Amino acid sequence: MATKSHPLRALVLFESYIRNSVRSSHPQNATQLRFQKHALDRSLLSNKTMIFHLEDALLKSSSLFPYFMLVAFQAGGLFRALALLLLYPLVLMAGKELATKIMVFVCFVGIRKHEFKIGNAVLPKFFLEDVGWEGFDVVMSCERRIAVSDLPSVMVEGFVKDYLGIEAVCGRGLKVVNGYFVGLMEETKEDGVVNELFFDKKTTSRAIGFGCCNCNSSLHRRLFSHCKVGNTRDEVYLVTEADKGSWKILPRAKYPKPLIFHDGRLAFRPTPLATLVMFMWLPFGFVLCIMRYGAGKLLAYKLQSSITAWLGIKTTTSKLSDTSRGQGKAAGGKLYVCNHRTLLDPVFLSIVLMKPITAVTYSLSKFSEVISPIKTVRLTRNREKDRNTMERMLRKGNLVVCPEGTTCREPYLLRFSPLFAEITDEIVPIAIDVQVSMFYGSTASGHKGLDSVFHLINPNPRYYIKILDRLPSSYTCSSGGKSRVEVANHVQQVIAEANGFQCTSLTRKDKYKILAGNDGTV
Repeated sequence: MATKSHPLRALVLFESYIRNSVRSSHPQNATQLRFQKHALDRSLLSNKTMIFHLEDALLKSSSLFPYFMLVAFQAGGLFRALALLLLYPLVLMAGKELATKIMVFVCFVGIRKHEFKIGNAVLPKFFLEDVGWEGFDVVMSCERRIAVSDLPSVMVEGFVKDYLGIEAVCGRGLKVVNGYFVGLMEETKEDGVVNELFFDKKTTSRAIGFGCCNCNSSLHRRLFSHCKVGNTRDEVYLVTEADKGSWKILPRAKYPKPLIFHDGRLAFRPTPLATLVMFMWLPFGFVLCIMRYGAGKLLAYKLQSSITAWLGIKTTTSKLSDTSRGQGKAAGGKLYVCNHRTLLDPVFLSIVLMKPITAVTYSLSKFSEVISPIKTVRLTRNREKDRNTMERMLRKGNLVVCPEGTTCREPYLLRFSPLFAEITDEIVPIAIDVQVSMFYGSTASGHKGLDSVFHLINPNPRYYIKILDRLPSSYTCSSGGKSRVEVANHVQQVIAEANGFQCTSLTRKDKYKILAGNDGTV
């Protein structure tokens, strides 16, 4: 596994054993972790089986509220999220176990089990952004790893298994009646799972535990009872909240699996304060959304740029291509080929170019087609029909196409469909990047008709548009003799280099299969 090459940045120093006054809260004779700048010999852990508590040993934050807010907002909507926020003072006054039960009930009651995909599509991104580098290095240095969590299994399994490569996670089960969650957790059965799947007489002696000093749950005591060194003491390492406060966030380059796809509307970590700010902003955001839409729909191109900037949408443009070059050589317009970040990419390209442009689309919702400020043409995914449609529209004027076929939020480019390369030699690559602070303007499993609404509600969305050099004749199909796949791959690489992104061979179908369990057809 790639993680075997990671430098271990945590030193386990054997301090004093836990005093009698805290033995009721911790495994007997547990050892405390202290993280230092120098490294520990990997051989001390490489042949061990580690049982670690996910929230205490891996995550920096001690609050579970943001993860439950993500579930409430994405699975239940605004009103359920508001209910959870209003109950936050009660959650603060309750103990950890009761607080978890309250949040589980609010977030899950009435949610259909088979429709719940947030654990795989939404939460992994926020878990990864909360992983402590030091704790991660210790956990990943062991030969086998088993995670235990106080959270429901449906929230953590996707993250632990798919993104960390952990063999198993012992989470809390949720009760289901007639296919719906009832908001109640089942009794934890981690002892049976650990005994049944992972331990025998030979491996028990090689098991170590990793948890937090501040946890006094019986779950820890039962779990760490498997971690024995002979018959004398528990081999359980504990880390304090003060130690975790000095941990660094795991860099993206160290992720065991690249984070390319994720879903959900919230672009920020929904802490209680940040969530309160979001609800306070929403009334103003809806008014601002209407004003921004009106500016794009009603105003002339020369006014749109300055008005949208006044309304908080910042657009940064760099123009490397001579957009007038090639005019008069052939009838019709130019074919602009851009990567796809949001539904409004063609709209902002039209504003930057200050001229009308037609966008070809695939799975655009009817609502989005009706409100679009620019002309849209729906493709059928039939190669011959789509080619004829694009050639016909290009003869009438400028055309923009997004060959990825779907949006990608992270700094990656999906595989480009090569159809555009057959249409014309007048190809201008466009590199687009977008930054938002509150909502994502795209979704794989939600209501696609609201994509542009969510994007325009953002306080200060930023667009970065680079109009690159027109594709040289030597890199085209008819003039340069290149195959359509070679042209598509070259354009993908040019756009990726301009944005500092990475090219992938993943497709639209891969995205929707991972995030929504379908092929993405609307």
